[in-house]
Amino acid sequence: MKPPLMREQRSKPRGEMPFLDHLEELRWRIFKAVGSLMVGAAIGFWVVFRYDVVGLLRAPIEPYLTDGQLVFSAPTDAFFFGIKISLILGAVAAFPVILYQIWAFLSPALEKREKQLIVPALYGGFVLFAVGVWLGYDIALPISLEFLLGFFEDEFTPLITINAHLSFTVRLLLAFGLIFELPVVILILSAMGLVTPAFLRSKRRHAIVIITILASLLSPGDVLAVTVILMGPLVVLYEASIWISVFVYRWKGQDPEPTIHRPGEPPASSVSLHDDEEDQQ
Repeated sequence: MKPPLMREQRSKPRGEMPFLDHLEELRWRIFKAVGSLMVGAAIGFWVVFRYDVVGLLRAPIEPYLTDGQLVFSAPTDAFFFGIKISLILGAVAAFPVILYQIWAFLSPALEKREKQLIVPALYGGFVLFAVGVWLGYDIALPISLEFLLGFFEDEFTPLITINAHLSFTVRLLLAFGLIFELPVVILILSAMGLVTPAFLRSKRRHAIVIITILASLLSPGDVLAVTVILMGPLVVLYEASIWISVFVYRWKGQDPEPTIHRPGEPPASSVSLHDDEEDQQ
């Protein structure tokens, strides 16, 4: 006869554990994530001083600088500028490890079919994020700087500090990277049953309005031209998200376009039942 403790453990569903064990696992996941961030920051610090990362950040704004150089106003600004860049690079390098720790903690609560969809989506999210950052750096950032620094250029001389430029650049690139994660977000929400293709199609007009506002805020360049240029990829991403949602529901064996019952009309089941009765008569 098996001990009572073993019988109790076997009676529990797979993946279930006591609350204190959850807390202990969460503590170790956080510890590993923070550790990976520290290691990534150390690697980023080496990369900053080994390669010309500062020159890469300065390149888009260099034509508008006095003598082609960024300035700083305090003795510690240059040092902390390097620290900030190191932390940013460290966060980028450690992001896969952090994402894995989050996934390892949450995955036992997900079904097998949900895991089969979400895991490839996470890898695709890296590619989309990189595409968004590239678009922001190569197109949106130069145009935005040209527009913003073109005001009163004959009356004033720009004196741009390294911290101000870094803050502006990081915010813009991060915004573009996150926006391009839209298909991944829709895929995960569709896998969890929180979003349907019909809902996305019904909110298309609202989505276009929001996309227009975001494109206008993130690209203050030649207003009409740049807004249209940046609206294009975002609208394409939204339309792709609808088809991704359709694929997810078909993959789960569910109808992506359920029949909607309109008020005043009898349900389809009652109509078919009435027709069967008439045929029998």
